[in-house]
Amino acid sequence: MKRLLCYIFLFLTTFSFGSSILIPMDDAQKDHLKSYGIAYWALQANLEIHWLLNYRGGSFLIPSSKTITKECDIRGITYEVIGDAAASNLLAEIANPELNQDAIKLEKAPKIAVYSPPGKQPWDDAVTLVLKYAEIPYEVVYDEELYLDKLKDYDWLHLHHEDFTGQYGKFYGSFAGAAWYQNDVKQNEALAKKLGFAKVSQMKLNSAKKIKEFVFSGGFLFAMCSASDSYDIALAAEGVDICESMYDHDPADKNANSKLDFTKEFAFENYKLFMDPLYYEYSTIDTYHTRKQFGMTEKTDVFTLFDFSAKWDPIPSMLCQNHTNIIKGFWGQTVAFDKKYVKKNVLIMGESKAFGEAKYIHGEHGKGTWTFYGGHDPEDYEHRVEEPPTDLSLHPNSPGYRLILNNILFPAAKKKKQKT
Repeated sequence: MKRLLCYIFLFLTTFSFGSSILIPMDDAQKDHLKSYGIAYWALQANLEIHWLLNYRGGSFLIPSSKTITKECDIRGITYEVIGDAAASNLLAEIANPELNQDAIKLEKAPKIAVYSPPGKQPWDDAVTLVLKYAEIPYEVVYDEELYLDKLKDYDWLHLHHEDFTGQYGKFYGSFAGAAWYQNDVKQNEALAKKLGFAKVSQMKLNSAKKIKEFVFSGGFLFAMCSASDSYDIALAAEGVDICESMYDHDPADKNANSKLDFTKEFAFENYKLFMDPLYYEYSTIDTYHTRKQFGMTEKTDVFTLFDFSAKWDPIPSMLCQNHTNIIKGFWGQTVAFDKKYVKKNVLIMGESKAFGEAKYIHGEHGKGTWTFYGGHDPEDYEHRVEEPPTDLSLHPNSPGYRLILNNILFPAAKKKKQKT
């Protein structure tokens, strides 16, 4: 009832000002990350929001009200109050076909799920960190919820730092004796047995296929770090045993590489699996094992966002909105994707051209879309197991984290047919 009264008050006060709030997303913004949260908050109140693509870093235009201005003040968000005439002129200017800008109407706050284990892991997750910081609500699901077809209740799904191949991140060589690792194995084996699977790898494959169905039916998928390539590998390895005995209690198929079916994947093809169970790497997709050979350092580790046409390519334009197109690189178990193994129909939105890496990629499947983002934490260059989580109050203007929030918000956009 309190929330309903708040929404009624918000609606009634919205139009009394005869004005709009512009939330700038260029360098004038004090807190870019919380700005997405206020946009989501306004969507929950059924307010009409326009996402101004390529205008001042992807700004938001929202009907003004005392409630919203107060909330912006509380959250430390920079905003400008402009009159109706000025707002109309701004939208007319953006509509000019000669300008690479557009105004995309946001209609509904997407319901968000994060695929994450119920127990505490010895690492954090960038997406849940930024969701909490931006004050955007989400729910946690895992293999049992996917098995029970609960994904249909959500619009957007994030894959937690995860290994869909059933090899527990290939951490055996370094952490086999660690309590958290042993507990992870125990919990996953118990859950697999409960759900009727003989192996954890079979349970993870089931989850991967459920996620693929979710996307095909119109869902939006976002994956970072090892959840990206391990997800695709699991799909390609259906029916092939790629796990050695310490992972699934029987030997792997020595001919596994020749039996992969790349047509089942979203993003990658023609790569090779690393079959050594003690080698901390899944395949040649990831550049983790090669980038230092090219002399990459923290200073030179950057990637560039592509510039898309806001009017003709609205989806990648939304996903790449930022106040800079040069983003600091960052490591992860899967740090980036070797462009040689990225399928030709996949859209590369961010790359390190000098090192042949794709960092940020996107594609469609059925009625839905997927996005893969390499690396673990955009503001912790080499985040390691058991390190403390990043304090995002120290990084309120992080362009790397903005890419995550673009993905969270873009499912709210009014459907607009792609023109390419």
